[in-house]
Amino acid sequence: MPSSLIEVRRIYTPQQQVALIDAVHGALVAAFKIPAHDRSIRVLTYEPHAMVHGPDAGVADSYTRVTIDCFSGRSIDAKRNLYREIVERLEALDIPRDNVSILLRESAPENWGLGGRAACDLDLGFDINV
Repeated sequence: MPSSLIEVRRIYTPQQQVALIDAVHGALVAAFKIPAHDRSIRVLTYEPHAMVHGPDAGVADSYTRVTIDCFSGRSIDAKRNLYREIVERLEALDIPRDNVSILLRESAPENWGLGGRAACDLDLGFDINV
């Protein structure tokens, strides 16, 4: 049950935003083996001056930051697969891989509350140890 945020510095159409969401979600399904129906992803658009990256601050309009909050437990291979899947899927949307930054933040399941209960006390319906 990852929660993802895609931050961009240019305006995308609603259809393009859905494609960005689908790309990141598809990468999570492929690499982390989450259920296809498990979607918690949002897109946040910044004015170009409000999102800088790198020493020259002349970052491309296609710069994209993907932040994923998830349960701890995935292997380094699953994480590598996730990073690869994300950049390949975004590249298909004309976002160069060099313009993609990914931040993965992990928390123990007891640190997530779902429906008023700790996630560690629930049957999540999928394995986080992939």
